Amino acid sequence: MDKGIARIVYKALDGGEITAAEIKKLLGVAWLSEEGFLLQYASRKMSEATARGKAEVHGQVGIDIGPCPKNCEYCSFAAKHSVFPAAKVHPLAEIIETCQGLEAAGANAVYLMATAAVALPEYIRYAREVRAALKPETPLVANIDDFDEEGAKALRKAGIAGIYHCVRIGEGKVTAIDPQVRVRTIKAAKKAGLLLGTSVGPVGPEHSVEEVAATTVLTRELKPVNNAACRRINIPGLPLSAHGSVSYARMAHILAVVRLANGYDIIGFGTHEPNGMGAMAGANLFWAERGANPRDTSEATVRGWTVEQARALLEEAGWEALTGPSVMFGGR
Repeated sequence: MDKGIARIVYKALDGGEITAAEIKKLLGVAWLSEEGFLLQYASRKMSEATARGKAEVHGQVGIDIGPCPKNCEYCSFAAKHSVFPAAKVHPLAEIIETCQGLEAAGANAVYLMATAAVALPEYIRYAREVRAALKPETPLVANIDDFDEEGAKALRKAGIAGIYHCVRIGEGKVTAIDPQVRVRTIKAAKKAGLLLGTSVGPVGPEHSVEEVAATTVLTRELKPVNNAACRRINIPGLPLSAHGSVSYARMAHILAVVRLANGYDIIGFGTHEPNGMGAMAGANLFWAERGANPRDTSEATVRGWTVEQARALLEEAGWEALTGPSVMFGGR
């Protein structure tokens, strides 16, 4: 056992904040080594402590498909990729029925996702109707384009409990989004009383430990209620697909490092693609997704499995699936 690595791991477990340099050291550990499994063990213990052994499944519904002007290199919605050449917004009644279905299946929170092609007033119209159709205690979370302080207030007034918003690895280089705009949106949301869920990703084999570490530190500074580590899902024909994918085993290692770096301040830690290795390594949050999805080419995705399948997988990994509203997004 490398004593230097062990010292960093136990520093995190004891409640100390590990530095960017220490995060890079942990990311550089061989993931099939004794030290690698120590990382995963420690991450799991930290998640168990913060969440009291409970895991959550959040449902997400995409309300539209079609060309998005943000042109993210890894996204099937990017206008330049022409995967979805025609814009389409699903009928409100269909969206409501899908959201209610996720809630009835046991989703602890429901996310309403829209591309940047959907204007905020139209999104808020949908959000109000969905909010009214769900149980009052079920948190409704927005996964949408950037917005300002007035937009944040409007979302809060519409009954949104929080946002899922990320500064992705390579933001501004492989996307048409200024990373500082993403940070301003997050700060505006938090000022309005919206809670934040975020993520480190989408990770690909081409990303260096420096890039992953820098994004990890940024997510920690943003003080989310839940964080995640997610690999890039390659869509055939898109440029970044040439790099290949990061294995679930390697992602379990990255997940563990990011989890330890975030410390005990966050309750939940997730991975967008439900998998047992991630759950064993400390992930206690999965997503079940419906409607179109930027990681798929179908108008009716089933990414993230069903709520029931995600709950069962978490329980197979030794977690107790939470019943009722999300603790991460303010429910008790």
